[in-house]
Amino acid sequence: MNAVNPRRWRALVVLAAAQFMVIMDTSIIGVALPDMQRDLAFSPDALQWVFNAYVIAFGGLLLLGGRLSDLFGARRVFTTGWIVLIAGSAVAAAASSPWVEILGRGVQGVGGALIAPASMTLLMMLFGHDSRELGKAMALYGAAAPAGGTAGVFLGGVITEYLSWPWVFIVYVPIGVATLLAVPALLPAVAGRRGSVDVLGGVAVTAGIALAVFAIVRAPEQGWGSAATLLELAGAVVLLALFLLVQRVIREPLMPLGIWRTPGLAVANLAMALLGAAWIPMWYFLNLYLQQVLGYSAFPSGAALLPMTIAIMIFMIGITARLLGRFGAKPLIVIGLGVLAAGVAGLSLVRPDGTFVADVLPASLVAAVGMSLAYIPAMMSAMSGARPEDSGLASGIVNTTYQIGSALGLAVMTALATGATAAGATAPAALTDGFQAAFTGAAVVAAAGAVLTLLLMRTPASAVSPAADAEAASAQV
Repeated sequence: MNAVNPRRWRALVVLAAAQFMVIMDTSIIGVALPDMQRDLAFSPDALQWVFNAYVIAFGGLLLLGGRLSDLFGARRVFTTGWIVLIAGSAVAAAASSPWVEILGRGVQGVGGALIAPASMTLLMMLFGHDSRELGKAMALYGAAAPAGGTAGVFLGGVITEYLSWPWVFIVYVPIGVATLLAVPALLPAVAGRRGSVDVLGGVAVTAGIALAVFAIVRAPEQGWGSAATLLELAGAVVLLALFLLVQRVIREPLMPLGIWRTPGLAVANLAMALLGAAWIPMWYFLNLYLQQVLGYSAFPSGAALLPMTIAIMIFMIGITARLLGRFGAKPLIVIGLGVLAAGVAGLSLVRPDGTFVADVLPASLVAAVGMSLAYIPAMMSAMSGARPEDSGLASGIVNTTYQIGSALGLAVMTALATGATAAGATAPAALTDGFQAAFTGAAVVAAAGAVLTLLLMRTPASAVSPAADAEAASAQV
């Protein structure tokens, strides 16, 4: 057995801070989007790529990041991930055109995909000697995720309002440098092992997802039945089929297909995909509604979303874990997705002359409760049936599914919003028509998730009683 690392709790601060920053990277840009759209001349349908470029790279490469961590050592991959994230942040901050901004965000996502799995490996190595210490470490590490999401919304508003939007990326540079300086002294060196890297599989799945999103975003302009749209969608199908073929024939695949025989894994992944496809578009369009229709500047817009993000943190850490231990996963997933659907449906009633208190606050809090009830149970349901040696893979798959669902859902809802908004219109009434369509679509997706989980999840997943385990599942929200 390895000796206990005397610096393990200080090392946990570095790992939790890394998780905080990776999750914050998905939320900190939300409030800054309208300013970025104006300064970089983003079209309404292209603006979503500021978010999706990160999510596609992050979600599409998570499995590859985990494999690289195994082969080359977790500390080395963790360090490399921060170097990549710093480079992507610098590119995004200096961008003077939409495509450079999107490129920077994609590079940031690659960095995140290296950091996240390496962090978990290092945490297990530091605390795996004692189950009680591991539970405490997991709880602290897990709490960094909702904290990062909450801080990102608020800090994004403060930074954009009082500095400028490039600073939402610049902040990652000094933090990243400080992290790199702390790594040699605090994080243990982890030896890699021999094996091969499924680069083709990683590229195929990421490219397939990106092409599918690209096709859906362009469909309202090109026509859903146009040759261009059909060819792009066909190309995405071919790439994803190539990924599955590679996984079937390669000796050391990123995702051994036999994992899908794990009880409950497929249904839990379906629930996670639909949860992401409803939640992320809701969050994205709510940011735009607050600023482009209600006229909020960046700081008030960020502050307006704080009640929702604080509710998520309170429920995920303090309530959902207890409910999961008592009732099991299935009831919470079904109820959570249903409550999320109700909250987002309430947002579909927003008005051009609406107010935050009447149109946004009540519905957004309902949606936040629904998300909090569904996320951790779906995560734990996906992992509970896996063999111990497959638990890491099951966790990686379900986190990847959530990211992919988020990207595809945002693409679909953007297409709905674009189709419902008069061409070139910028008046609040016209924009609200598009936002209403997006919220309605997201509500339908969440409701479908509740119904499908109710019908397809044959038996409730085993209850997970240790609260720390459930809290740890929130580490990828």
